[in-house]
Amino acid sequence: MKKTIMETLVLAALATGQAYATPISLDNATVTATYQGAADGILGLDHGFQAEAGSNSSKVHEPGAGVEFITGDFLFAFDFAADGLLTVYNNMPLPERAPGDPGYRFTFDFGSTLAAPIGSFTLLDGSMVSGTPGLSVLDGHTVALDLSALTWNGDFATLSAQIGAADTGSGDVPEPASVALMMLGAAGLAAASRRAR
Repeated sequence: MKKTIMETLVLAALATGQAYATPISLDNATVTATYQGAADGILGLDHGFQAEAGSNSSKVHEPGAGVEFITGDFLFAFDFAADGLLTVYNNMPLPERAPGDPGYRFTFDFGSTLAAPIGSFTLLDGSMVSGTPGLSVLDGHTVALDLSALTWNGDFATLSAQIGAADTGSGDVPEPASVALMMLGAAGLAAASRRAR
């Protein structure tokens, strides 16, 4: 019974945390990317993945249009979806890194093309990698991604992350959070009843 109560508490806590992650719309957003701090290391779909002025910028395209960015060394590709989902593809084995190598660090800046500011950037699926990627929100329109600590389990492995909107402070609690809080309360009552016996 104690194990069941603890599992319920953990699930309720997870559900409550997830309920506050508001989806963000990237529809028609324009993204400007950097790779290892440089604009010339990443190539955008809108420029045919050609190295030219401004090629580190691309619009978010509809599903099936292809990835928005490929690194100049062809190691990684990035596909943004209109609902804020980012899928990262590892295209080939990574070379041995020399001491002092800056690693695999990226920024994606949406500028003023978003309907709401960015509030979260969270890992959804990292089952094809060992290690944890560095995901951070730099400001209301920019996210940073660090893949340096990852080991990719095979060529063409992927990971996915979700970009979420900032809390607007409206005070409205999403419905899933209410359900999660009720579950948490029920688990607490069950635990108290068990102790009373």
